[in-house]
Amino acid sequence: MQVLVVGAGVIGLAVGRAAALNGHDVIIAESEGQIGTGISSRNSEVIHAGIYYPTGSLRARHCVHGRRMLYEFCASHGVSRKKYGKLIVATKEPEITKIEALLKQANINGVEGMRMIDGAAAKKLEPALSCLAALHSPETGIVDSHGFMLALQGDIEDRGGSIALLTPIIGLAPAGGGWEVRYGGAEPGSLVVDAVVNAAGLNAQALARATENYPAARVPKLVLAKGNYFQYDGRPVFSRLIYPAPVDGGLGTHVTLDLAGRMRFGPDIEWIDALGENAYDVDPHRADSFYASIRNYFPALADGALTPDYCGIRPKLSGRGEPPVDFVLDGPAEHGLPGLVHLFGIESPGLTSALSIAEDVVARLTK
Repeated sequence: MQVLVVGAGVIGLAVGRAAALNGHDVIIAESEGQIGTGISSRNSEVIHAGIYYPTGSLRARHCVHGRRMLYEFCASHGVSRKKYGKLIVATKEPEITKIEALLKQANINGVEGMRMIDGAAAKKLEPALSCLAALHSPETGIVDSHGFMLALQGDIEDRGGSIALLTPIIGLAPAGGGWEVRYGGAEPGSLVVDAVVNAAGLNAQALARATENYPAARVPKLVLAKGNYFQYDGRPVFSRLIYPAPVDGGLGTHVTLDLAGRMRFGPDIEWIDALGENAYDVDPHRADSFYASIRNYFPALADGALTPDYCGIRPKLSGRGEPPVDFVLDGPAEHGLPGLVHLFGIESPGLTSALSIAEDVVARLTK
């Protein structure tokens, strides 16, 4: 079977690899001039343990399974990663109940090694930390996302697959038992393939609407949530990732570390209407709200210690004040069109979940 995957981000590359490993001919079409320039290059690179996600959800299943697969993949392919561990902290009494609920959910989801510790034990682990209690997650880590994507690309190409850069996909139409794929670029045209996977990220809804016979009612709304990160201008004071108790729409302004140990804070949540010309600029004034939030658990944060770093935009399926929506993997069993899977809302923990999602997608294509 010839499979065309739209989008060469981490999800598209993982799907392409899984299809190639299953003996299929793979083409990945990417509108940009290199792989991984969108959501996949603008995130915290956190390997999530699988704590937060509702029982039985795709997020819960794919995060836990995908995390285990990711650590194994990194070990076998020489991709840099580090298990820093994470503390989810309660700085107020009501937040203790929140993190206790997270522990219960983590255990239901099968997350290994989770434990509650009191404020004194947390401070012993992280002397700069101030909290009443904390939930310790030893399985949380950081991965070199670009190294991961290059390794995925290598596996695809080793098995005869190819990546077509600067090739935007502008429409899909049924063609016999397969799909006619219309593409733009320097030499626009079309080709017919047996199956298509839409892993276009922020453009997934647009491509779904440009898919003939795909019901418009199945295309979920796209909500753009910008997350800004700020670099800490000083020597790192934490050796683990530090997360506050969750907030509406996200996991709160937390401490992340890169593989060199450098420390940054973010992301916040900035709801935006469109991907304008300056969508990826970080407003320095947003640091004002960071200071107050961070000082709840890091009271020694000095004025002026934060400088703008970068931002990412998450393709959410729910907006401000709405409950989170699960990943959507819409395949033939759901919509009735053979050889087609649309992926919507693959945000965090998409990086962690990529290898597991890829297995699921290829299974949906071949059932």
